[in-house]
Amino acid sequence: MWHDQRQRRAGAGGRLQLGWVRILSRAALAWFLPFCAGCLLAQNAPLSADHPWHAVEEQPIEADARNSLDTRFHVDPAKTYSLAELVDLAEAHNPETRFAWERARAQAAALGIAQSELYPTLAAAAVSETGRDQAFFGNRFYGQSTGDLQVALALTYDVFDFGARSGRIRAARAEVLVANFAFNDAHRNVIFQVEQAYYRLLNAVGQEDAARASLANAQTVEQAADERLADGLATLPDVLEARSARAQAEYDLATVVGTEEIARGELATAVGTSATAPIHTEPLEQVPTLESIGDTVEQAIARALEKRPDLLQQVAEIRSADARAKEARAAYYPQLNLDVNPAAQSLYGIQSPYPWVNTATWTGTARLTLQWTVFDGGARKNQLAQARANVNASQAQADVVRNQIVDEVWTAYSNLHTAFRQRQAALALLEAASQSYNAALESYNYGVRSLLDVTAAQRALAQARSADVLARTQVLTSLADLAFRTADSIQSNRGRLHP
Repeated sequence: MWHDQRQRRAGAGGRLQLGWVRILSRAALAWFLPFCAGCLLAQNAPLSADHPWHAVEEQPIEADARNSLDTRFHVDPAKTYSLAELVDLAEAHNPETRFAWERARAQAAALGIAQSELYPTLAAAAVSETGRDQAFFGNRFYGQSTGDLQVALALTYDVFDFGARSGRIRAARAEVLVANFAFNDAHRNVIFQVEQAYYRLLNAVGQEDAARASLANAQTVEQAADERLADGLATLPDVLEARSARAQAEYDLATVVGTEEIARGELATAVGTSATAPIHTEPLEQVPTLESIGDTVEQAIARALEKRPDLLQQVAEIRSADARAKEARAAYYPQLNLDVNPAAQSLYGIQSPYPWVNTATWTGTARLTLQWTVFDGGARKNQLAQARANVNASQAQADVVRNQIVDEVWTAYSNLHTAFRQRQAALALLEAASQSYNAALESYNYGVRSLLDVTAAQRALAQARSADVLARTQVLTSLADLAFRTADSIQSNRGRLHP
């Protein structure tokens, strides 16, 4: 009986142990299966196209983006910046210039790698080895220990390769020039972006001033209509017309205020800071505006063909492609290599019952290898054809860029002269519209003209003010565009265009 109870307790204990094993196994599976599923899903594309992809692996990336340092600088909210100051800030802080600069530095390092082929490669290695085994001799085994300590050098040098190495170096040097010209072109583009954004902001501010003046005129006309209605000299439709004109002026003002806010954000972004940064600029009246330039279109085109970094970049691409063709042509000839491997070796050993012995000596090899590819199934022929085609393609691309530059300069030059003529016409239009509005308002107060004449004159004056601001900023924008097309904006004597 005692024995049966013991067996029942043992069976209950075994079932209890089995229960705990099952619980632990299920917990492990509950943890392991989602982990494996997550790993598998993380390595695959989204399950379907009808909803966005979200996974656990997304969270660390979001955290990195959220916690990344903001490298943008902060402007002085109390300072009024000139265009030259904003350009200097943009060249120092705009990410595009930093990106192009790092690319140029990387290409300079690539040139250093290519030039390293002019020198031999020297490697050193130290090897130490100890072994113990049993040597069978006669009718017994003898224990023995041996050791080897070796210090070796390996010198490898390409003695001659018929210009393949020099072709790679010339190609790398040309690619450094490509990267440098791309860096200059990044500055040219950043300067133009800042100038365009700056002049858009000046235009928006000027349009706001013009809209506020037009609103004041509309309010004056509405007040005059109310007074004449109170005196019995005007009708209710006249007052309603004046109110409609005032409401239209308020709508126009709200529109240009929104445009100004956008222009400020664009300028801040072009400079390289946050779009919310408050940048204060000079008023449009303080910015000098040229009335003509002394350069002819032929002079502008010649200067662009000489200084445009994108064209110079393409010419450097031709040099690089030509060097690659020389490298491909060198593959038809043999290559002579030198390998020298000197080594200092120290050996020691001990075998029972004999004493410990050692020896030291110099070992090594010297080898000259002449390698010449006799047949490769046409690989060298096609590689050379490909390299020559790349040279021709680079030359054709340079011609395309050259033609584009000529057309861009011609268009910018024509737009500038059109802007000059529009500026003169806008001045005359503004003067005429101002006189017409003043005369119409005065005549209306005397009862000679109708309110429709006054509101029409007021709208014409508002349009003339807007056209005057636009014409002034268009001259500045066209000058900046011509400087951008001729690459004058990145020359040491900026502002080469002169009256």
